[in-house]
Parts: sequence; C-alpha cells; structure tokens
Amino acid sequence: MFKSGFVNIIGRPNVGKSTLMNALVGENMSIITYKPQTTRHRILGIITEEDYQIVFSDTPGFVHDPSYKMHDKMNRYVFTTFEDADVMLFVVDQSDDYKEDHILIQKLNELACPVLLVINKMDLLAPEELVKIKDWYQSLLPKAEIMAISALNKVNTASLYQRIVAQLPEGPMYFPPDQLSDRSQRFFISEIIRENIFLLYREEIPYSCEVTIESFKEEEDIIRIEALIFVNRKSQLSIIIGKKGESIKRLGTDARLKMEAFLEKKVFLQLHVKVREGWRNNDRLLDRLGYSQ
Repeated sequence: MFKSGFVNIIGRPNVGKSTLMNALVGENMSIITYKPQTTRHRILGIITEEDYQIVFSDTPGFVHDPSYKMHDKMNRYVFTTFEDADVMLFVVDQSDDYKEDHILIQKLNELACPVLLVINKMDLLAPEELVKIKDWYQSLLPKAEIMAISALNKVNTASLYQRIVAQLPEGPMYFPPDQLSDRSQRFFISEIIRENIFLLYREEIPYSCEVTIESFKEEEDIIRIEALIFVNRKSQLSIIIGKKGESIKRLGTDARLKMEAFLEKKVFLQLHVKVREGWRNNDRLLDRLGYSQ
C-alpha cells in the first residue's frame, strides 16, 4: 500500500515553521533568520520513499492585522492549506497566546484530517511550563495530538516525522520521485538574495524589499544572473547600495557564494536596485512577483 499526502505547516511569524520544514525535508527550502515574516510564499518540499510520498508545505506566518495587500495575499496562502491538508502541523512557541475564538483555532477544530500541534523551542521551557502549555492547547484543540520539539536542535523531529508518516492516508504519487520542490531555480535564487538582505540590513529595510530575477543564463562553466531589488522609498535605495557601493557589494558577494553552493557551479551575479513606491499595495505588481500563485 502506497501512502501520500499534503502535510501543511502553519502558525504565527517566527515560531520556527521554516526551520522545521528544512529539518524534516533535509534541504534548505525556506529562508531562516531570526526576524519574523521572512517567508512570503507557500513553498512545497517533497520527500519520496519506496512506500510513501510526503508533500510538506511551508507557509508565511499568519498576520493577525494585515498592514498591506501583500499581507492579505500571504494570509491567503495560509487559508489555502485548510483546503488540501491531509495532515496539518500547527506550530506554536511559548510566546503565543491563542484563544478559542482565534480564526486559526476555529478552522483547526473544523478540520477532518489529523492535526499535530507542535510546541517548538522546547529547550527554552522549564518542564512545568511545557506541561502548562500542553494542557492549554489540549483544551483549545481537543482532537489534536501534541508534540514538543526543538526544530533548530532537531530534538524530537525524528519522532515527529514518524508520526507524520503514520498519519498519511493511502494515495498516489503526486510528484516524480526525484522532484524536491514545486519551485524553480529562479525562485530559490531570489530567496537566497532576499535571505541575505534580511541578514545584512536592519529595521524596516528587509520588509520593504522584494527580489526578482531578470536574467538567468547558464553557460558551460558559469551561470550569469541579473537580479532586481525593489525598494519602497528612495532613501532605502541609498541604504541598500551603501557608502561607495560597499553594502550592495557585500550583499552580492554573500549571495553569490550561497548560489554557487546551491547550484554547484560558478556564478556571476549582477544586482540592480529600483524604487517602486507602494509595491506592497500594488495588486498588479504583486501578481507579477508571484503572490497570486
């Protein structure tokens, strides 16, 4: 009997969803930084074994009070997971304060599929705190199975993986056995640049940026990539570039090295910066940037 299913990961920003996804899949599919709201799209990570296929789905952190149309589109990705989930992973940490009237709690209680409630960052909790959190969530989601893990340190992630496999329904192989994701190389290249923006720049700068790949040309011994970084204001353009171009040069170097490791080939990277005021509220541009997928 072959088993398969969509295992969808949801939760608030910065609870460790992307870290968990990467730990379970064994590949760096999603951006991981200490800053919240780094994941902006729904990203699939696929594991195929002899008798099962798991399609993991990482989603943006649910934004309770959206500030931009971009946040609305990110929340839409979260809500689509309730439509196709075969197993739902609801990730929380000690900072969460869900109540029974929260929209995610209500929708989780309406699900017919198994719900695994994952308390992440257990290494930061005293045993009595962990018991208290488990009891609270068991009262909110009485049908959920609760597990405590540390995704960063991979504590109990193997046990969680086994529980996921056990919950999979009988089903077909949705993707070819050698496919690891539904996303293209261009997407992951843009994510590498965006990840480094989060790592190198402070405050609102990373949240005001978006990256698109303008050109991707693979030659025999090198890949030539041109990328465009959108910023929200002219003042942000000068910050991205930096004094005498030092900041964007460092960004390019750091991103290029990660690209070469990812693509296993030498990369020539050119970065350009352009001001597009209000891009986070521009439906047409958001669709072009992939937020309609």
